[in-house]
Amino acid sequence: MNDTSQLLIGFYPFVLILLIILLIKSVVIVKEKTVVVIQRLGKFNKIAHSGLNFIIPFIDSKAGELNLRVQQLDVDIETKTKDDVFVSLRVSVQYKVMQDKLIDAFYSLESPRHQISSYIFDDVRAEVPKMELDDVFAKKDDIAGAVRKNLSESMFEYGYIIVKALITDIDPDAHVKESMNKINAAKREKEAAKEEAEALKIRVVKAAEADAESKRLSGEGIAKQRLEIVRGFKESVDDFQKTLKEITHEEVMQFVLLTQYFDTLNNIGQNGKNTSILIPHSPNSVKDFHQQIMEGTLIGEKLKDASNGK
Repeated sequence: MNDTSQLLIGFYPFVLILLIILLIKSVVIVKEKTVVVIQRLGKFNKIAHSGLNFIIPFIDSKAGELNLRVQQLDVDIETKTKDDVFVSLRVSVQYKVMQDKLIDAFYSLESPRHQISSYIFDDVRAEVPKMELDDVFAKKDDIAGAVRKNLSESMFEYGYIIVKALITDIDPDAHVKESMNKINAAKREKEAAKEEAEALKIRVVKAAEADAESKRLSGEGIAKQRLEIVRGFKESVDDFQKTLKEITHEEVMQFVLLTQYFDTLNNIGQNGKNTSILIPHSPNSVKDFHQQIMEGTLIGEKLKDASNGK
C-alpha cells in the first residue's frame, strides 16, 4: 500500500464525521401547530411547517419560530375613574397568528406581546376615565368589547387576530372597597328595617282588624243575648200575671231585678280571672237594694203621672 492510499484511509474518519454534521445541519424538525422561518444568507427563504424539513447547511438557517395556537396575554392596568377612584384591572387578551400573514407576523413586530400590551393600556385608559366606579363593574363587557375592537383593527395589519378580550378582575383601592362594603351594608340594613316595619304594620293592622271583628261579633252576641233576656222577661211577666191576678208590673219588675242581681254575683264568682272585687253585700244591703229598686220604681211612676197631667 502506497503513501497516498494510507493518507486517504486516514481522512476517512474526518470525512464521515463531516458528512454526519452536514446531515444534522440539513434537517429541521418542526413541532405541530408551529412554523419555522428559514433564511438563506440572511434573507427570507421559506416557511417550514410541522414535520421533517431540509435546508442547505451553513447557507440556510432558522430565523425563529411562530406559535400558531391561540395564546393569552394578561395585562394589569391601574387607572382612575370619572369619580376619581383609582382601580386596578386585569385584561386578558387571546390572540393568534393569521395563516396567510405568517411573514408579516414574524418580521413586522419585534415583540408582539409588548405591542399588544401597549394598545391595551391605551384603550383601557381611554375608556375607564369616562365611567364612574359602579359603571366600570356594570359595563366591564363594554370595556372589553372596545379593547377587542381597537386591538383587532391595529393588529390586523401585523398578521394577528384578536380572538377574545376579557376583563377578568376589577380591584378598587382598599379604602374604597371598605367604604363600598359599609354603604352596601347600610343599604341592606335599611331594606331589612323597612321590611321589618312593613311586617309589623301588617301584624298590627291584622290584629286591629281581628279585634274589631271580634268586638263586632261580641256586640252582636250581647245584643242577641239581651234580646233573648228581654223576651224571657216578657214571658216571665206574662206568666206571673196569668198565675197571680193581683200582682202589679212594679212588683214583677222588682222580683226580676233582684233575681238579676243575684245572677250577677254568681257570674262574678264563677269568673276565674277576677282576683278580688269590692261590693257592699250583707242581709241589710239586700234589703236596702230592694228598697232602692222600689223607690226608684215609685219615683218613675210619679214622674210619668206628672208628665201626663194627673
